[in-house]
Amino acid sequence: MTNNDPRAAADRWLAAEPDDDIRLELQALIDGDPTQLAERFADRLQFGTAGLRAAVGAGPLRMNRLVVQQAAAGVAQYLLKNDPGARRRGVVIGFDARRKSDVFALDTARVMAAVGIPARLFDQMVATPVLAWSITELDAAAGIVVTASHNPPADNGYKVYLGDGAQIVPPHDIGISACIDAVDPTEVPMVAADDALITSVGDELVDAYLAAIPAVRRRPDVAGVPVAYSAMHGVGGATLVRAFEVAGFDPPHLVAEQFEPDGTFPTVSFPNPEEPGAMDLLMELAHRVDAQLAIANDPDADRLAAAIPQPDGSWRRLGGDEIGWLFADYLLGLDDDPDRLVITTLVSSSLLGKMAAHHGIHTAETFTGFKWIARAVLDHPELNFVLGYEQALGYLVANQPLDKDGISAAVLFTEVASVAAAEGRTLQQWLDDIAARYGRHILADAAVRMTPVEAAAKVAALRADPPAQIGGRSVISIEEYPEADLLRFELDGGVRVQIRPSGTEPKVKLYGEAVDEDPTPFVAALAALLV
Repeated sequence: MTNNDPRAAADRWLAAEPDDDIRLELQALIDGDPTQLAERFADRLQFGTAGLRAAVGAGPLRMNRLVVQQAAAGVAQYLLKNDPGARRRGVVIGFDARRKSDVFALDTARVMAAVGIPARLFDQMVATPVLAWSITELDAAAGIVVTASHNPPADNGYKVYLGDGAQIVPPHDIGISACIDAVDPTEVPMVAADDALITSVGDELVDAYLAAIPAVRRRPDVAGVPVAYSAMHGVGGATLVRAFEVAGFDPPHLVAEQFEPDGTFPTVSFPNPEEPGAMDLLMELAHRVDAQLAIANDPDADRLAAAIPQPDGSWRRLGGDEIGWLFADYLLGLDDDPDRLVITTLVSSSLLGKMAAHHGIHTAETFTGFKWIARAVLDHPELNFVLGYEQALGYLVANQPLDKDGISAAVLFTEVASVAAAEGRTLQQWLDDIAARYGRHILADAAVRMTPVEAAAKVAALRADPPAQIGGRSVISIEEYPEADLLRFELDGGVRVQIRPSGTEPKVKLYGEAVDEDPTPFVAALAALLV
């Protein structure tokens, strides 16, 4: 809801706002600086392939109940227009531990039921992979999970899947956004919370998800190694512990301070295992208990991070590509089927393509975002899918769910570490062996924080006027991927640097790769062009 008169729009919003804390915030905006009020009501949160993400707060540019009700109504109308079975198949809805997640999920169910779409609402916080898995298990028309994943504590988000179990891709995002635009957020019909079309689901779906976990293991005969684990204050901890049990592994050693779900994330300023310091408690625990592997999920458990011990007793966090290489080398070595498929993204390492070529199997390189990896799986039913990964710690090691799954990936990566131990080598030695066979691929990445509008403009400027040199090396080719808003620069000497605006955070992301050379100076030089 936007209005040429911000005060009038804010007054209407205030009259409809159901939450006292958001009402107080909005009233302060109304009573305060008119410029701030105008900025808050200048637009609405834009729905994209990643759904919605923003700080919880007042007005159409923040996450709150009216924004969620408007989004739910738009999704409902899109389903009714495009899925004749929507009122039969219904939707399944989950939520995490963040501020207002449970309320947003219930409101979504109430909005769906108001237009005759049955809503199966989880009665407990749920890991995103379990929610995604449940869509096809229930033959639902769509799935919705209220989560901001690894975003800062102030944020919340709204992620939508369609009935194939994969995150939405264009043109569905455009269609849903248009339906949302047609909804007045202050006048969304809702039924009571106890309406007959709203039913509870929970343990039975978690149990069904876990029943499929043993199949993730390829070598169940191999004994597990000691593992330390952090749930990063998220909702995946209990499910992962049970996954280890059904997979035949001993329970992991737990970072107790980070195990229970807590949307305030008291021990980390930024609950993303990729962020400096986020895994410090985990690595301290791993050292104390003499673990051979340290793993962590992000708060909604769709990502997997890992660290390994070094000869000097320290611990090193693995990059997302390094985990992907280990997965690939392990899985591709299990058989010689030529009809296998591995998938990665444009910004991930090129090494997976070399591995696939060596084994004579199929590979696909997709746009950035795991939704595209899922789409590639669906697009190739004639091939035997083996692995999909993106360097941002996203891994798919089974055919379901069709989204990154940090829990099943944790189980399989523990097996990889266990196989290495059984063979008398460390994971670092395994990585060294991969480098000896394919060349030592060295990676670097960086991010420059700026608003999404600034990020898009900066990348567009580079596209319009590309540099002839980066870091003193000649640019020998430029590849544009407009659908991914990505620029790839190939430099003299085999260095590759890439840049794109983030689709989920206010930043520009940069990536570098070279063989036997550190690409960091070239990533820094590309970043300097943004200033």
